Amino acid sequence: MRTVQMTLDEDLIRAMDEMARRMGTSRSGLVRTAVRDALDRWRARELEERHRKGYERHPVRPGEFDMDESRLSWGDE
Repeated sequence: MRTVQMTLDEDLIRAMDEMARRMGTSRSGLVRTAVRDALDRWRARELEERHRKGYERHPVRPGEFDMDESRLSWGDE
């Protein structure tokens, strides 16, 4: 792990400290969690955008995902 220096507004630091206290973690732990969550959301949006562009380039054809439901088994029959 590396130590980094950040500049933050006082009100943000107070809010972070309160949230960290409620979560039972440190300020650093809170920031690590927040950054991981932000990166996960960013990656999800990036993938959604890639999928959207892919479907724009290659739209689903009618019937492409149709299934013969008579061949499906739900295990209770």
